[in-house]
Amino acid sequence: MVKIRKGKAYHSLKRPYTRISKYKNQNFVRGGFPAIKITRFDMGDSRKDYDTTLKLIVTLNMNLRHNALEAARMTSNRLLEKNIANNYHLRLKVFPHHVLREHTLAAGAGADRMSTGMSLAFGKPVGIAARLSEGQTVMELKLNKANLKLGRDALQRAGRKLPCTCRILTETTPTPKAE
Repeated sequence: MVKIRKGKAYHSLKRPYTRISKYKNQNFVRGGFPAIKITRFDMGDSRKDYDTTLKLIVTLNMNLRHNALEAARMTSNRLLEKNIANNYHLRLKVFPHHVLREHTLAAGAGADRMSTGMSLAFGKPVGIAARLSEGQTVMELKLNKANLKLGRDALQRAGRKLPCTCRILTETTPTPKAE
């Protein structure tokens, strides 16, 4: 299996080159849309009422690959599932829709002269990414205040799987007073 490029190669949010042709059937990405690795976007119990919301927020504009999102989701969900069973609701708030393309280069002896490639080469699809802007929420975790420390730890672990710095925002909803 071919190794994937570093995420740094796809960080920038510049407008992607789009193939435009005078023939309508050639205006699409050849090779199809790559399969998404994310298996679930909602985890835990969404029907319960929770008094605390934690949000994982990115601090940069960037593309975030689907395999990084899945790794972050799995680590945080595993910790929450082991310790507080079904007393939480974790939601992935972004969807990877941007097709990442790569212009394959020749490898081997003498390839240094051929590897300059074409300017704005369209390339073949190698993965997909979510386009994020600064301050956008990646994950949202709802739980009760008793499990706040565990929830922060779960989102910190998820943030370590992402190729950017993240911060965690805590919001508490006031409980209605009984009359």
